[in-house]
Amino acid sequence: MTAQALDFELPPGLSAQEPPEVRGRSRDDVRLLVSRGGRPPEHRRFRDLPDLLGPGDLLVVNNSATLPAAVRLDRLAVHFSTAREDGTWLVELRRRTDRASEPYAGGEPGEWLPLPGRATLRLLGRETPRLWRAALDRDVEAYLRAYGVPIRYSYVAGDWPIEAYQTVFATVPGSAEMPSAARPFTEGLVTALVARGVGIAPITLHTGVASPEKDEPPYAERYEVPAATARLVELALRSGTQVVAAGTTVVRALESAVGADGRVRAASGWTRHLVTPERGVRAVTGLLTGLHEPRSSHLLMLTAVAGEKALARAYEAALREGYLWHEFGDTHLILK
Repeated sequence: MTAQALDFELPPGLSAQEPPEVRGRSRDDVRLLVSRGGRPPEHRRFRDLPDLLGPGDLLVVNNSATLPAAVRLDRLAVHFSTAREDGTWLVELRRRTDRASEPYAGGEPGEWLPLPGRATLRLLGRETPRLWRAALDRDVEAYLRAYGVPIRYSYVAGDWPIEAYQTVFATVPGSAEMPSAARPFTEGLVTALVARGVGIAPITLHTGVASPEKDEPPYAERYEVPAATARLVELALRSGTQVVAAGTTVVRALESAVGADGRVRAASGWTRHLVTPERGVRAVTGLLTGLHEPRSSHLLMLTAVAGEKALARAYEAALREGYLWHEFGDTHLILK
């Protein structure tokens, strides 16, 4: 593995193909890799999280709920990604395969696609090389609840109900893909964290569709950092306790809410903020996340939090010990 770019080969056998519940385990029984600066990585279980945080620490979670954002046609699938303020949506067209789907380069501006339920999707224009701005002839979220299924990529062996793609914190529908870092939380684990004295505060960031076949930076996403959460983050930072983001979406939202004076304030809107080692992080001191694809932009954010050497050491350990990648896989806690 090249530490600088975190360029490595991910063996196919390390992709989690199904939820851990299917393997007879609870959500919080996945493995937890713990990185603490220069120390050797620790190997724990996710349910050990209360032992790794202390009274006064703050855990910030994403309360965005996952939509059944994929609509399947005979040969194509439409992935609804992001709602725009004018009522249009960003969508990705994909060609259906035996396993799931793959990128589809076709489509023309003005083209109409007939969807199930006598709905019609009109392609308005390309927003990015793979995303179209499009208009559906009816309310999208209601349509998806009737005809959509969760987005699934080829590393997942089969379809799972939408409940498998929701976290315990999910209350605000809007994400195309699950904010998966918080998936292992259970109600019992949340209770244990609160009993330990760990604070929990929400933000909202609706995720768009990923680009598993491409190395692309994230595009603009809708987010909100409530005033109460901003105050709790500031209090924790000024008190010297930890602010741990449960997911890269949380880091993106909080860093987008940092003002010129370095303080976190209530904020909402669209963010294009890209966390890199050069920019660093100001609103978090730790990150709870999954294991990410080689060369993905998420690794730049992880490098900003952990440091290049610590992150390379952690990924070498994860590969060596057979940790599982992707939304149903194992997790990684990065602490200063």
